Amino acid sequence: MARDTLNSKCRLCRTEGFKLYLKGARCFSSKCPIEKKGAVPPGMHGIKRRTKVSDYGLQLRAKQRAKRTYGILETQLKNYYRQAKKLKGLIGDNLLILLERRLDNVVYLAGLSLSRSHAKQLISHRNVKVNGKPLNISSYLVKVGDVIELDAKIVEKYKDTLRLDDKDFRPPVWLDLNKSKYSVKVVALPKVEDIQSGVDINLIIEYYSR
Repeated sequence: MARDTLNSKCRLCRTEGFKLYLKGARCFSSKCPIEKKGAVPPGMHGIKRRTKVSDYGLQLRAKQRAKRTYGILETQLKNYYRQAKKLKGLIGDNLLILLERRLDNVVYLAGLSLSRSHAKQLISHRNVKVNGKPLNISSYLVKVGDVIELDAKIVEKYKDTLRLDDKDFRPPVWLDLNKSKYSVKVVALPKVEDIQSGVDINLIIEYYSR
């Protein structure tokens, strides 16, 4: 499985200027660099490196933010864009919905993992079941009716530390979470108005439409 090993997760958040929630519980603690220093860009010059950004720069930044948020590589994002163009409806809406339907993203949104990267790890180690069978493909696109659950040994290992164990945790409306069984059912496909990823999908479409 291809991985981006060039950048530390905290540096990625500082580059984007806000939390991408890539390091699980650390992102919610005082140890988070965004909490300690604010959204200061990485590098020795930090906040001094402020220049006017061109339209292309904004589009590129939006694309990079989407890749880093969902933990995917350039080729994967480009393939999702091509797939979105073939579907009915707006390309931007289709692209965003495809990204949200990824198995690793659903595991994270349901609170069954500490972060999206943790979700990828659980899936690659076959600790996530889809409809009762282990599945090790993070890019699998969930469908209505799919039931995703954690393996019993993972539940025992991470019990009381996963996001769903927080009293105030609420999954998206298109996911039906069963906290007692550590499972979630896809009851509908996500709608654009329900997605809170912080990704400006229109800028990404403009980037690939050049």
